[in-house]
Amino acid sequence: MELECFRMQDPAPEIVPGRPDRAWMDSFQSRFPYRCLPLTMANTTGWEILCPVDFMAEWNGGPRNEDLKLTPLDPTDSLGHFVQSHFTHGILTMHTGYLFRTPPGWAVWCSGAPNHVKDGVQALEGLIETDWLPFPFTMNWIMTRPGRVYFNKGEPFCFINLVEHQKMDTVQPVLKYLDADPELLKQYQVWTEKRTEFNAKLEERDPETMKQAWQRFYFKGEIPVEDADAPAEHMVRRRLKSAIEAPRPINRKR
Repeated sequence: MELECFRMQDPAPEIVPGRPDRAWMDSFQSRFPYRCLPLTMANTTGWEILCPVDFMAEWNGGPRNEDLKLTPLDPTDSLGHFVQSHFTHGILTMHTGYLFRTPPGWAVWCSGAPNHVKDGVQALEGLIETDWLPFPFTMNWIMTRPGRVYFNKGEPFCFINLVEHQKMDTVQPVLKYLDADPELLKQYQVWTEKRTEFNAKLEERDPETMKQAWQRFYFKGEIPVEDADAPAEHMVRRRLKSAIEAPRPINRKR
């Protein structure tokens, strides 16, 4: 399966596999947010499109295009077609530089990088039917209040993921009571007991529990019941492929 990334400009912004690190996660003692596997997996499940320049966006709170000013931080840089005030009301429109094509039934989910927090501005997400679309889409951010925000060169301004979106309409949510699945109920009860016991020992500052620091059932893909089979497909690290260069077509004169 290929995600075709057709350059609409040269050079186009760099595309890289999602990176796990976040500055706010690094700031915690022992970097303990990285123990949360759902966070780190979300950070790396998709591809980042990187900002090619450093720039500042300043919004005065007004509804007009000119109420949002965009300025490169290096006077020798040009924002050009990359970022514009197009939709008014403090919305930044950023061009990915690519036209994406996906296999039939697959779409691109476009968002900000997961758990990448920016004060004063919010990424607007979109689902694009890239299995037929013959033109590119834009990435948009909305200012949440008047003021200034900064985008740095190399920072992800767009995050793309793939979803087999046509199958979503076939999914039927079903509300059930937990005792409808006795085995699942048993596993949940055992987990609850072990979790309660572990937290109590943490509060008591039990040396062995303090050394362990946190339970690893989810991280290790373990079910806390004897003789329960752990899921063979459990993943703790994403290994997405980097973009590669396709051969350029040879122009032949007719």
